[in-house]
Amino acid sequence: MKESYLYEKLENKKVRCNTCAHRCLVMPAAFGICGVRKNIEGVLFALNYGKVISLSVDPIEKKPYFHFLSGSHSLSVATVGCNLRCDNCQNWQISQLVKKDKSMLDVGQDILPEEIVAEAIKSKCPSISYTYTEPTIFLEYALDTMKIAKKKGIKNTWVTNGYMSDETLNLIVPFLDAANVDIKSFDDEFYKKSCGAGVGPILDNCRKMKKLGVWVEITTLVIPTLSDDSAMLGNIAEFIFNELGSDTPWHLSAFSGEISWKLQNLPDTPLKTVQKAYKIGKDAGLKYVYLGNVPGGTTENTYCPKCSELCVKRVGYYIERFDKDGKCPNCQEKLNFIL
Repeated sequence: MKESYLYEKLENKKVRCNTCAHRCLVMPAAFGICGVRKNIEGVLFALNYGKVISLSVDPIEKKPYFHFLSGSHSLSVATVGCNLRCDNCQNWQISQLVKKDKSMLDVGQDILPEEIVAEAIKSKCPSISYTYTEPTIFLEYALDTMKIAKKKGIKNTWVTNGYMSDETLNLIVPFLDAANVDIKSFDDEFYKKSCGAGVGPILDNCRKMKKLGVWVEITTLVIPTLSDDSAMLGNIAEFIFNELGSDTPWHLSAFSGEISWKLQNLPDTPLKTVQKAYKIGKDAGLKYVYLGNVPGGTTENTYCPKCSELCVKRVGYYIERFDKDGKCPNCQEKLNFIL
């Protein structure tokens, strides 16, 4: 464990955690919402520090990133815990169970930050992705690793729900190269009911990251009856276009009830629904809209926004690139790739 980087000591050994936007008031001997930060005698500790629950080499497209180091592999790392409680979570075994079963804090490999970086170098991964659970809840471990990685020329990416505090964002931005942010809905009531949070801080953090030079891609899971409303999807598309830029990739994923935490009663997203969402994104002016978890087709290919030439072919995690140093091979239009 490690003392938390961002908290305030209050009277009677209470503390205020400033790691995420919840800003939990944590009583002595109690935990924050994330399930991994504990107040021990008036000092807030991250009990998940260095306790790696998942470590694997993944295609960068799995995160998903389609315009950041496309075709490369990334070393993925996670600890237990999460600051949200999304009903649709597909990694709930490692993100949610620790909130009730504290024995999970002892599960995982003890791996030092420098060992993570050494593994990335050994595996020839040009990046490390902090993913599978919310990296904000293992901020201390992620940040210590990111600093070492940066010195070694390895890029850092977060796959995040975006519900971090300003203080956390300020700490990580100097070492953060890319973020794929879930915008699950544009409806605050959906977030409160289904995730235990609000959408406002997430949108603010997307704006800030873009402004501060972090490469941003957005993912939205289209859930039948919950986040498939055309007007709501249109609001997300307009937000991306107006606030993040038309070149920001939008990944629209079909929902599968079978692998969700609490939504097994809902049907899988029909193909026509995600196709409708795709059209909403394109009609809003977004250059790069991608459909995930749908059968076959060309929904994850990158086409030139100017002449429609095929520039990157994706079949599962098979990637074939036809671009020329990030430009269209036909008309030389820049494709907004981070190479």
